[in-house]
Amino acid sequence: MIFETLLELQMELPGLAFAVWMFVCFYASVDGYPSGKVREACTSMIPCHGSSPQPSPEHTITVNGTEFKPGDNIEVHLSGPDFEGFFIQARDAEHLDSPAVGSFMLVDRRLSQLLTCGHTKNSAVSHTSKAKKKYIKVYWIAPGDAPKRVQFLATVVKKYKTFWVKIPGPIVSQPNAPSPTTPLHATSEAISTSHPVSYLSKPFNASGCGSMKFCIRNPSNCDPESASCFFLSFQQDKSSVFIEMSGPSEGYLAFALSHDQWMGGDDAYLCINEDHRIHVSTAYLKGRSPPVLDSENALEDVSWRLVHGVLQCSFRRSIRLPAYKGRFNLDASYYIFLADGEASEGGLIYKHRRQPLITSGIYNVTGLPQDIGGSRSPRLIKAHGALMFVAWITTVGIGVIVARFFKPVWSHSFLLGKEMWFQVHRMLMLTTVMLTSISFVLPFIYRGGWSQQAGFHPYLGCTVMALTIFQALMAGFRPSRHAPRRQLFNWFHWSTGTTARILAVVTMFLGMDLPALDLPDPWDTYTMIGFVAWHVGIDVLLEIHSYCLVRKVEVIEDDRVQILQSLTSAEAETGTSMAFLPLLLQGHLFKQIVLTIYVCGNIVFLIAFLAAINQI
Repeated sequence: MIFETLLELQMELPGLAFAVWMFVCFYASVDGYPSGKVREACTSMIPCHGSSPQPSPEHTITVNGTEFKPGDNIEVHLSGPDFEGFFIQARDAEHLDSPAVGSFMLVDRRLSQLLTCGHTKNSAVSHTSKAKKKYIKVYWIAPGDAPKRVQFLATVVKKYKTFWVKIPGPIVSQPNAPSPTTPLHATSEAISTSHPVSYLSKPFNASGCGSMKFCIRNPSNCDPESASCFFLSFQQDKSSVFIEMSGPSEGYLAFALSHDQWMGGDDAYLCINEDHRIHVSTAYLKGRSPPVLDSENALEDVSWRLVHGVLQCSFRRSIRLPAYKGRFNLDASYYIFLADGEASEGGLIYKHRRQPLITSGIYNVTGLPQDIGGSRSPRLIKAHGALMFVAWITTVGIGVIVARFFKPVWSHSFLLGKEMWFQVHRMLMLTTVMLTSISFVLPFIYRGGWSQQAGFHPYLGCTVMALTIFQALMAGFRPSRHAPRRQLFNWFHWSTGTTARILAVVTMFLGMDLPALDLPDPWDTYTMIGFVAWHVGIDVLLEIHSYCLVRKVEVIEDDRVQILQSLTSAEAETGTSMAFLPLLLQGHLFKQIVLTIYVCGNIVFLIAFLAAINQI
């Protein structure tokens, strides 16, 4: 375990001390200090575990006497239910915030160790490991300059998030010491740093949203009583604001006030499930590091509820908190983040798996009441996804079908001096290149560079972009129809395009579940599988149709050879043309019907994906 003190360090070296404290707290929240070397806690005796102390101690401190003289040894016992860590000091009973006095002597070095606090050697005792223990015995040696009255204090850590700070122990006095100026029970109350917490008897509701309180809901206009609604409300009451937060989570819910739409330098508030009890804490977000939970906070009227997987908590804080670093004034405008994630049984929180809900603009929660929504995906990422879907679901698919199967259908139709099938194909493919190029740069603009957290998606995306550009350049140097290199061009053109389409589908599969977009799962996977099956099915259908048509033409051709022997040349030419015409017209009509159905189907898939993007 590890303990921290901000006050003493700031008094000595303000700038360096604060940096050291942030460093210590961050690593404590990740790894802890099971070795018990907790000198950082010499003044406050508060664990830097991001949680408030428990109100009622379960452990007791006892001594073998009530009086002492300088040089005497006092036997000190700490006992109670199983605990992992502890920290014991003796202090001036009249000034409990003063430095530790006297020194200790160990009885069992396997369980306890001596620490030096301030300038007094061996003035504190702590644990040597996180092994569970029920009883600790040490000796306190009274110094020559001991105060008249000395009280023993202990901080006990039962587990990471469950601890008691400065448990008051017995007071020992020198002979003829004056009567105490502060009753013992008042001392106990003075060192309690936790606020009372109550249980919510009923869920929140959205009444008053937009008229009496500022609300954020996702999905828009959802009911906070439902199991799929994320809800955050602010209601001003004179110089304070009452805050409600609710959402489907059995780990934690959190919201943050930010000056921009990026994580870092933000004022955060977390409701964390710790063994089916909710702990409410403030925190400061520094960059993309885990939040540094405050050991003390200024939240009042804390209440919570956890029913059927829906976590709800409420609390009150003053609009201005100048005494608390990292707390923003609530009468200014900010972007508002709302996130959820998992937490361990001990209350350790993990990074949220999906993008937080972020408001589209800055808002003053103490200003005009509003009822707004938010988005879990930035606008640039939404645009990136939408453009890629338009390009690789609609324009590419139609362009490939037209080039592959509609040359004979539109061979005698021209557009701007070129065959119609070629012009349609070229227009659709140039549109694909343009949409892909625009979409490609949007994530780089949003991230300001390369994303290290997107897995294989950006690598495949770059490959698709390169193939798209190469395909367009290669088409610009297409040989003439009867040139010797035309067959080689056709093979490269087909293989490059097919590879790009396959990789594009794989890239979209991976991108749909990234935190920055995160379309509904498993709906997105099944819908994309449906689109792939739809495209392959249409392609196979047209291939089969073309094969059957060729076979019929071959049969007619065999019959024509036999008939030609008994007809004149004019009769043969007229009869052959009349024999082929109905078959060709029938085949062309079938292809046009299939193309119409295919375009309609692609548009349906495209609308489904665009609607899903719009909803997040």
